[in-house]
Amino acid sequence: MLMTALIRNVAKPLLLTLSLLGLSAQALAETHVDDAWVRATVPGQSATGAFMRITADTDSKLVDVASPVAKTVQIHEMSMKGDVMSMQRVNSVDLPAGKPVMLDSDGYHVMFMGLAAQVKEGDQVPLTLTVEDAKGAKQTIQVTAVAKSLTSDEHSSHGDHSGH
Repeated sequence: MLMTALIRNVAKPLLLTLSLLGLSAQALAETHVDDAWVRATVPGQSATGAFMRITADTDSKLVDVASPVAKTVQIHEMSMKGDVMSMQRVNSVDLPAGKPVMLDSDGYHVMFMGLAAQVKEGDQVPLTLTVEDAKGAKQTIQVTAVAKSLTSDEHSSHGDHSGH
């Protein structure tokens, strides 16, 4: 009887607390975005790119991007085949647990097409990233990317490719 009371009064709440702590640890798994920036544009330019470093706590994928500054916002990949540069849309970018993934002008990046207005140096550009973990749970991340001039990045090969 004493053991039953002990289990009811101590062990059950302790087990419940420990299980909730385990759930909390899973719920706290996050994706971090650092150094987000957008390439500033010139008047009349209809497209630009955003670049950043993304680190997920668990194996995840970047599955969607959105921003009010452009009609279309997509995840793209730049690749070279011989001397020919190619840009294409991708559905997702793998984010291995604990390993930073760079979105830059030489690989994966966020592409804005159909800009509503010129993106000027110093502008704050809102971005919404959607990340999905291996279990299918989605996390929405609000990011503010600062617009920088073309000369701010040593990779200046990312031009206007809104036609694809």
